[in-house]
Amino acid sequence: MTGTLATTVREHGPSVPAPASARGTPRAHSSVREALDGAITAIAAGGCATPRLDAELLLAGALGCSRERLLLEPERAVPAGAVRAVREAVRRRAAEREPVAYILGRCHFRRLQLAIDRRALVPRPETELLVEVGLTLPAGASVLDVGTGSGAVALALKDERPDLIVTGSDLSDPALELARANARRLGLEVGWRHADLLAGVPDCFDAVLANLPYVAESERGALAPEIVRHEPPQALFAGADGLDAIRMLLAGVSERRRVRLLALEVGAGQAPVVARLTRRAGFRAVAAERDLAGIERVVLGRRRRR
Repeated sequence: MTGTLATTVREHGPSVPAPASARGTPRAHSSVREALDGAITAIAAGGCATPRLDAELLLAGALGCSRERLLLEPERAVPAGAVRAVREAVRRRAAEREPVAYILGRCHFRRLQLAIDRRALVPRPETELLVEVGLTLPAGASVLDVGTGSGAVALALKDERPDLIVTGSDLSDPALELARANARRLGLEVGWRHADLLAGVPDCFDAVLANLPYVAESERGALAPEIVRHEPPQALFAGADGLDAIRMLLAGVSERRRVRLLALEVGAGQAPVVARLTRRAGFRAVAAERDLAGIERVVLGRRRRR
């Protein structure tokens, strides 16, 4: 088990078989409008849920411009090199169902642009709730982001609250390499630790935020191809009910009386069970925060100082 970022899974639809070939890919001497139309057709044929958005991101990436620029200059000629690049990107998206973030090698999370690849899960918008929880901490608080993955939560928190002392931990060395590289590029001072949950981590944190694996093994067959084919499985699956990693973290944090705030990202329908487990771990003020889809996404536990 690793602690790289977990993801929304029940909200993704069932797998759609990838086509044998991508139809409608951009042709040579395309304009932006023609290249987009071809890419949208191919990506839609591959069964992807957001073909227009995907096509715009991939074409903008190939041209080195913003999506807005594409809309402002629809008749702009697409150079041959960019046509070849977007053809390959569309093939990976449509035929292989590779996530757009992995194809581009980057993604946006709050105010940051992060490097991202298969060493860690693609950060999801709902994970921003963990950052929002961290923003409520008092000045100078010490925060541990367990299962930091690409470093998204830890880095966003440090970016928006420079006064906080932020550490990210993960069991995956490759994920930590990615997180450290993101921190260097962004110039953000975050500490990093290789750790299996809290094992070997000093008891010096006021708050613990965690986005751990929370997918049940039985749900593997229902995951979208983007997830099951490309994202690291050790960051997704956590036993028969998806809560093995969360149970282990709660067992460890229950002994750490300095921790006054705990925030756990969970899957759809898991919040009531996790809330009960959080109370058993010694947290009395327990609540759940909903994401934009109305799903109880983050379970919060608070306790007073003795």
